[in-house]
Parts: sequence; C-alpha cells; structure tokens
Amino acid sequence: MAPVVSLHVPVLQVTEGRTGETVGYGAAYSLSRNSKLAILGYGYADGYFRSESGTNQRPGGKVFIRGKLCPVLGKISMDLTVVDVTELGSDLPMPGEGAEILGPNISVDDQGDWGGTIGYEFLTSLKGRYTRNYIGDGRIPE
Repeated sequence: MAPVVSLHVPVLQVTEGRTGETVGYGAAYSLSRNSKLAILGYGYADGYFRSESGTNQRPGGKVFIRGKLCPVLGKISMDLTVVDVTELGSDLPMPGEGAEILGPNISVDDQGDWGGTIGYEFLTSLKGRYTRNYIGDGRIPE
C-alpha cells in the first residue's frame, strides 16, 4: 500500500554535545561520544509517544533528515525532541528545515514499532497542532 500521510516537523536548532553530557529529562541519555544534536519542534503534546524516547538502555525512535535515519536521544518532552545528526557529517540541517516523522522513508508501522504499539495508534494519536495540507480531491484513482 502507498503511504497517504506524511508528517514533517521543523528543526529548531543544531548544537554540539560532548562525551558524558546528558540529554533529556532526568538525564536519561548520556552521550558516549562528541555529537551533533538537532532539536525538533515536536513532542508528546503533538502526539509523539514518550515510549520513543532513547535511553542508554534502550534505543528510541528515529526521524529522517537529509537522507539518513537519525535516532532520538533522551526523553521526549512536551514540545521538543532531540535527535543525533552526527552521522550527517558536514551536511547538517538548518533551522527551519523539515525532519520526516512519517513519509516515504518512515511508515506509520515503523513509528508504531519504535513506540511499542501499532501504526494505527500512532496515527490516531496525532494532535491538532499541525498544519494540514490536503492534496487531491479525495477520490481513489482508477
């Protein structure tokens, strides 16, 4: 089946973190290397499950930025999510650029799996804070 929903959220900031520094509520993630971190304007108030938080004991969810899956680090907060963009090298995102949460590279089932649920629950948890753009007339193509 072809995806019918995409979700992109803004990169608010890209910053550096040093080995041993912590990320997220309760210092749930301690950096094991010097890292480049992208702060996204997206959190549990938007419907992103806190179960997709990344801790040192358990990997979290992922987002797609500039051709790569980037892992969520630390606990997801109400309005913000931190992702590791170190693997992008010098091709770092700019503030205002979109990070794919759902789309051609990440399915609702991927998000459901990472959050310990099903894709349908992830999709129906999305809140009203998003700008919605409807494409087409809603008819099924022949």
